[in-house]
Amino acid sequence: MNHVFPSAHQVRPGAGAAQETEESHMMPEHGRNSGETPHAAELAPKPTLLDQMGGPSGLVYTGLPVVVFVVANSVFGLQGGIWSAIGIAVAITVLRLVRKEPIRPAVSGLIGVGVAAFIAYQTGSAKGFFLVGIWASLLIGSVLLVSVLVRWPLVGVAVNLFGDKGNAWRRDRPSRHDYDIATLALVSVFAARFVVQQWLYNEDNTGWLAFAKIAMGYPLLGLALLVVVWAARRSTKRLKALD
Repeated sequence: MNHVFPSAHQVRPGAGAAQETEESHMMPEHGRNSGETPHAAELAPKPTLLDQMGGPSGLVYTGLPVVVFVVANSVFGLQGGIWSAIGIAVAITVLRLVRKEPIRPAVSGLIGVGVAAFIAYQTGSAKGFFLVGIWASLLIGSVLLVSVLVRWPLVGVAVNLFGDKGNAWRRDRPSRHDYDIATLALVSVFAARFVVQQWLYNEDNTGWLAFAKIAMGYPLLGLALLVVVWAARRSTKRLKALD
């Protein structure tokens, strides 16, 4: 009687699946998951507003040239104050370059200090150092207020500029109303800056001008931005519900 034995080329049922399972367990993890690993760009967190300002150190660096100007002006006079403020602004820019920190806030701060110092030099008065910021507050606040009056609140325009909803927020009355409130919150910040600092300017009080500029800068703006975030979230949630 001839007995038939399975040859080496014959595969038992299920043997292939078992072999594949074994091989799959023996494969390196990175080989199996290589197609599932998300791109690094997708995992990178988006920069926050604080990051764009240069982080906590950026907030300190912003006020430092103002403090140095006031102190140096009281000790060495106007020329000493001007050159001290410019010197510290340049040093901050170089430091951020060396430490590979965000450079844009430092560069914009350097330009601002340069313009303020030039006006102080031209006017021959220390309070001239703050003149640009005072009138810039009036201009920005006025533009924001006009945008609300013409029913194009600039906060809504800015938030939805790169969104996929287009001008849907304007057609939705509650959304536009929320953005009106957020824009008016910014108007109040710039209006307060102008009123207080212009009064101190007229009083020729350079020390309190410096204090007001720092205290009414990012800290006050941060409170208004909380209203902006509130309005943006409410509008986004509402527009999604209407889709």
